[in-house]
Amino acid sequence: MTVGVALNAADADNQIDATVDLAREASAAGLRSAWFGQTFGADSPQLAAIVGREVPGLQVGTSAIPVFGRHPLLVSSQAQTAQAATHGRYHLGLALGTKLLTEAGFGIPFERPVARLREFLTALRQLTETGTADFHGELLTAATPVSARVPGAGSGVPLLVAAMGPQALKASGELADGILPYLAGSRALAEHIVPAVTAAAEAAGRPAPRVVALVHGVVTDDADAVRETAAEQLAFYERIPSYARVIGLSGAARAADVAVIGDEKAVAAEVRRYRDAGATEVVFSGTEIAGEAARRRTWALLGELAA
Repeated sequence: MTVGVALNAADADNQIDATVDLAREASAAGLRSAWFGQTFGADSPQLAAIVGREVPGLQVGTSAIPVFGRHPLLVSSQAQTAQAATHGRYHLGLALGTKLLTEAGFGIPFERPVARLREFLTALRQLTETGTADFHGELLTAATPVSARVPGAGSGVPLLVAAMGPQALKASGELADGILPYLAGSRALAEHIVPAVTAAAEAAGRPAPRVVALVHGVVTDDADAVRETAAEQLAFYERIPSYARVIGLSGAARAADVAVIGDEKAVAAEVRRYRDAGATEVVFSGTEIAGEAARRRTWALLGELAA
């Protein structure tokens, strides 16, 4: 994968049908991958499996399932099913989650998130690669009195983490296949994120990690107005410490300041900056922010860049 897009059809009459339609359009535009978020609505691995079956040329991914409120056995079943359904084109993203959604939604304390991530990744790797696990950690137990293997899923699912902080990056470099940073500008990527995760992977004797940069952006001739709309939509992230930190490391004051908004020349230049900063893949989200015409215009440019 080189250039992809995050698909969001949550406002459609039927989210699944609308997402498949968007995925077909993205593939026709030349985009290489489609990614699906995970909150409390549609199940992202199921959505990826459906899209991957309906649009055979497209890589599909989850970005990202929080490790709180889930269990490696269940996430492994979801991921392996999606991998079998797509014949090897599924990529699983995990996230630490947030204190607000974890405690308000699940009623469980948001404690020791990086330690939980480490245990989750360790157990999940065993399950997706072998269909068995015998993991007994401080926070999680994952054992298989019966097989957890899904025939057709192969011998592993790519595991990525929405990591941006130092400890999460270290854990991801040691235990995952790559990262999914969001709202991290090219400066933060080049100076902080890529060096940290790469060093952790090297120290653990693992291959160079994938860096899938999730970029909020759109092609438009009215950049100032669209950026103000983005500021309203993205303000939520400024209250989350991990995002606030990476926005600051990007040299920005607001989340909207790291959004990639402008005409074709400006957006293409920013994509190149992300690649130069170490991104192995660039995935655009929020392309619907300025309307259908701007979304199609954005996808046309991204398809050209992917080629």
